[in-house]
Amino acid sequence: MIFIYNCYAGTHSSALCAAYHLKKIPNDRVPTKEEILGIDTFNKLSSKSIGKLIYHGEDDDNNQVFTLGRGLSNKMVTAMSDLLRLLENSGYNHEKVICSNASPTVPLEMTFGGLFSHKLHIDFIGIPLLVKGAQKTFPNISKLVKKTKQIANESTNHIEVLENNELEVSKLANIISRH
Repeated sequence: MIFIYNCYAGTHSSALCAAYHLKKIPNDRVPTKEEILGIDTFNKLSSKSIGKLIYHGEDDDNNQVFTLGRGLSNKMVTAMSDLLRLLENSGYNHEKVICSNASPTVPLEMTFGGLFSHKLHIDFIGIPLLVKGAQKTFPNISKLVKKTKQIANESTNHIEVLENNELEVSKLANIISRH
């Protein structure tokens, strides 16, 4: 089986998902700053990586885990799944592929952290925001990875595309709750 966690740049929420999935960081507690920054691709990819599948390793069940930065469009995931279906309908057998959208887990801190660090190259503001956001969204990322694995094990489909909208972090609620 192949797991593909995807998000805008492929370097924050999807990198966290891959790390949790592969047990590179613990999933029973909030990760430390060092653990988050130690993730192989966390905040380390550039815009040139958008559209490329990044391999992270094999899980305990020998499933391959990838991330994908899809940019502003979900059409990349749609095109990829359509291509797999086309090949499947032409007789090509492939492993089960699970595409799981990590974007709904992104809190406001990660959004601004990515903006400051990646777009504006102001790391002294961006990185602390990214770490705070990654720690804040730990329960959401953990739920997403568990749900993704559960659906992968239960589904009889060869291709599953999970939008995960029910996990969406309400950015407005986060702002209001701080005041």
